[in-house]
Amino acid sequence: MRAAAGLPSALLVALSVVGLVAGCAPATQPTATTAATSPAAGASVVPSSGGTASGAPSASVPSGAPSASTTPGAPSAPVASGAPATPADASQDLPTTAPVPSPTAAPAATGTVIVRAYFLIAGPSGDAGLVPVLREIPATAGVAAAAVRELIAGPNASERNAQPAVSSDVPADTRLLGLAISKGLATVDLSSEFAAGMDPAKPSARVAQLLYALTQFSTVGQVAFELNGQPVSGWPATRAAATSWLPAIFVDRPAWGAAAGNPARVSGTANVFEAVFRAQIRDAAGTVLADQQVQAACGTGCWGDFSTTLGYAVGKGQWGTLRVYDLSAKDGTPVHVVDYPTWLTPAG
Repeated sequence: MRAAAGLPSALLVALSVVGLVAGCAPATQPTATTAATSPAAGASVVPSSGGTASGAPSASVPSGAPSASTTPGAPSAPVASGAPATPADASQDLPTTAPVPSPTAAPAATGTVIVRAYFLIAGPSGDAGLVPVLREIPATAGVAAAAVRELIAGPNASERNAQPAVSSDVPADTRLLGLAISKGLATVDLSSEFAAGMDPAKPSARVAQLLYALTQFSTVGQVAFELNGQPVSGWPATRAAATSWLPAIFVDRPAWGAAAGNPARVSGTANVFEAVFRAQIRDAAGTVLADQQVQAACGTGCWGDFSTTLGYAVGKGQWGTLRVYDLSAKDGTPVHVVDYPTWLTPAG
């Protein structure tokens, strides 16, 4: 491995070892609660701190009409030739019917595109896991580079003030120096600030965030890293290298704070006993509207993808909660509980 100018070799080693690490980091999180203010279609919808709905557990409550995130003023980066990267199935997070009041059923407005930024969220136990949030950015052929800039920009104020808070391990002074995509491989060049403060003895959450940010695109299956133009050994890597930073049940769609649709389409990956867990939809008051078993493709020591739909009935658009959880084999109590605030809409 060639060391980047001015960058200690130990910090480069940290980026290499994460590709060898796989595991499970379950996160337990309280229920997110509600307010009857609808998200703009295609916007990055995030709850802010506030009171709780009657009968619901304590959590952040969205306040005011959410607006789309803007693209931060980050340095430009080259983009590979060929087909531009496009988000895979981003429209699944958008409303499929018009809530009250007034988001439309249409995808994001002409001239914009929805991307995911992958941050970190912790439950009461301190177990952290990756969590996707949405960002609306101007349409660009360099959408993958724009997604990396959104990741570097970090959570917005509402996300940082949520309970539990959304955070990022990526240093805010990191600079994107280049990004090329060719034949399914994304090669990203970052400034040395990206490696600042890393513990060489531990895998890096920030590398997991970056892996997920780039592999959200259908044109990217693997990621290779450079620091100040110098390749980091041990790469390229796939999402499988980042499983130690996932909760036991990781929901990738819908994103945290996004519209669920009706029926709600829920997908992600899980590593739970016998590959079976449960998913719920709760309304603004915390009432369970749907609760069903979900089967992942693998479990009990391996990660398996899952995809399911949950139908539910509400009379009007409102904030609710998507909850996924497992039942303890010992006593049947809920474990590996993950709650996402989500916008619910009437069916039809």
